[in-house]
Amino acid sequence: MTLRQLRAQLAADQELGVGNVLSTLVAHTGDDAESGLTFDSAVDDHPAWYRMTLAELDRAVAARAAWFHALGVQPRDPVAVYVTTAADQVLAFFALTRIGAIPALVNANMDGTTARAYLGKVQPRWLFTDAAHGERLGTEPLAGVLHGDIADAAGGDPRQAPPQYRFHPTDAAVITHSSGTTGLPKPVLATHASLFAATRHRLSLPRPRTIDRMLSALPANHAAMVIAVTLALCSGIELLMLSDQDGRKVLDAVQRWKPSCVFGFAATWPQLVAQDLGRYDLDSVQMWWNTGDAAHEAHIRKLVTVGHRVVPERGGVGRLDGATFMDGLGSSEMGHSMFFITHTPETDRYNRCIGKPHAFAEVAVLDDLGLPLPTGRIGELGVKSPTLSPGYWNDSLTTCRTRRSGYFLTGDLVYRDEAGYYYHVDRVVDTVHLEGGRHLHTAQCEEQVLARCPELLDCTVIAVARPDGTVATDILVSLAAGSRTPDDLDARVRGALDDHVAATVCNVTVVDDEDIPHGPTGKVRKAILRERYKDGTLRPAVPAGGKAETV
Repeated sequence: MTLRQLRAQLAADQELGVGNVLSTLVAHTGDDAESGLTFDSAVDDHPAWYRMTLAELDRAVAARAAWFHALGVQPRDPVAVYVTTAADQVLAFFALTRIGAIPALVNANMDGTTARAYLGKVQPRWLFTDAAHGERLGTEPLAGVLHGDIADAAGGDPRQAPPQYRFHPTDAAVITHSSGTTGLPKPVLATHASLFAATRHRLSLPRPRTIDRMLSALPANHAAMVIAVTLALCSGIELLMLSDQDGRKVLDAVQRWKPSCVFGFAATWPQLVAQDLGRYDLDSVQMWWNTGDAAHEAHIRKLVTVGHRVVPERGGVGRLDGATFMDGLGSSEMGHSMFFITHTPETDRYNRCIGKPHAFAEVAVLDDLGLPLPTGRIGELGVKSPTLSPGYWNDSLTTCRTRRSGYFLTGDLVYRDEAGYYYHVDRVVDTVHLEGGRHLHTAQCEEQVLARCPELLDCTVIAVARPDGTVATDILVSLAAGSRTPDDLDARVRGALDDHVAATVCNVTVVDDEDIPHGPTGKVRKAILRERYKDGTLRPAVPAGGKAETV
């Protein structure tokens, strides 16, 4: 069977989903599968950076499924996994879905206090950790939760593994979680069909040559990881899963493994461009693929200067300098990016343009009553898609509050232009109302500052409404490597903003990245910053010995 025939067969298989993708592929291909997974840590007898074939992957999963099953894990048990390595996350996901349990994957970067509170929300039947994360949770047991050590899972006998659980399309398959930027991360449920819907769509299309060897810099617990792994396995793609998303480690991995595509979040790219990209061999990269929040123009423009891209020419294909950058907007709740736009060194459609919707997505810009707004008007993004989460685990109230007029409300403010392109301006919770019906959109402000101040690496805008009705804004910026604070930085930052926004600015402050609170996925926790500044003085809370500098 050719790869094209296999992809078509998988796309047509309505019983196939994220819960049984591995067993289905083994049944279809045996040892002849082109795809393989590589991890940056050792797996059983295989060293780190070893390419595991489908058969080897299936054997490792069967051993873990046998161990989980012998321990007493049953179908439909919610099972939390809080571990360090991508290998442990991915293999536990496959083993638990083989049994029919519901893996609840927890970000390895989540601190112990937050993790305990989050697990209290999930209420898993089982919790599996490695030594480091068990210690992070502390010695007090979680009430009603059975606890096991993931290090023992490889010791199962693969011959004793239970048969693949038979999933219905609407069965719960996995629980991931939101970024937690506004508070405690929310557990997001995905079904067997919902998290496979985008992969099914892509299987019906020709496979792009730009993603034949893909490196994932995504947190291994994320819904996007499940999508990346299932897409890779079903498409004959080589996939490397990194356990650490630090920018230097990602670039080292790119140089070592030579991927054609690098998959990451918007928080990934500033960590990469903070380095001297010319010191790394990045020539293999043909595409930088962003998901989650929209990426900043300033970061995209630097990344498309490295790598290369292949373009059609008469009689074949040609090669041009500079990779492409695929941008969009997605979330765990959306189950995939809803939009796509491709940037190259020659393109110029920025200003937080997230592109046009995928064929499987129906989107609308809605007003406060849930009614569609016309072109050019800013409103909340509403989405209908087979990829959508059915809701939040153990939280029907929040689930109901995020539905309006048949749409899922993403919490993003967007508008559409005359050409049908959509633009992201901010999160609803981060926007501040000003006098005269105007608004201060923090994400749009950050975009403007970074685009006009090239010596800056990143920017965070915090705006707070004071009790007297006025608005105070603080702009926290970090400098690009080797840059010094310009004497006129304050004026240039204010000059990058619209006049009605610049009038609210109290301080422009140069900070180090560690002065900014981040969630486990790397997103800035603006809610915490607003709490720090709620007295209206808007002075940065810098730890003792910090390096904040007010311009």
